[in-house]
Amino acid sequence: MTPTGAADGPGGAGEAGKSDTGDPDDFVTAVLATSWLLVGISTRSVEDVDPRVTLTQFRSLAVLADRGETNLSKLAAELDVNASTAMRVIDRLVAAGLVSRTENPATRREVVLCLTPAGKKLVADVVAKRRSAIAGLVGSIPAKHHAAMVEGLRWFAAAAERAGMRPAAPAALGW
Repeated sequence: MTPTGAADGPGGAGEAGKSDTGDPDDFVTAVLATSWLLVGISTRSVEDVDPRVTLTQFRSLAVLADRGETNLSKLAAELDVNASTAMRVIDRLVAAGLVSRTENPATRREVVLCLTPAGKKLVADVVAKRRSAIAGLVGSIPAKHHAAMVEGLRWFAAAAERAGMRPAAPAALGW
């Protein structure tokens, strides 16, 4: 049985084999539907762990978790936002005790940002929640389709990379 209740594949009744048409629009529609679901999982995983943290704030935490200590301008560039926007986000995360700001002893003019233990725990908890939700969905897909899905997702990620798109945090972080 499929998510639509049909036994003939994800397209549902009357659409058996339709996903094999090679029509780029079918592919784009499937990617859009999947991205909508993944955004929902991402949002819920953050809200479930700490409803005070926004998705934008979590994105900053995920970058800090992946990159380690950094300064504000590098963080802003990684997030593709201007420095003042990054500063407002960091101010809120510092106030929440999730990020620390310290003076760089080498330059004294630069401020170094890093996760606090509470920030590291929040990222780990969100990633665990996200992985669990995705694993539950993957577990409901027949195993015979897993290899093809992995291959398709790798092709999609490679196409994005060739187009110059780089995620602000790696897949290992659940982003």
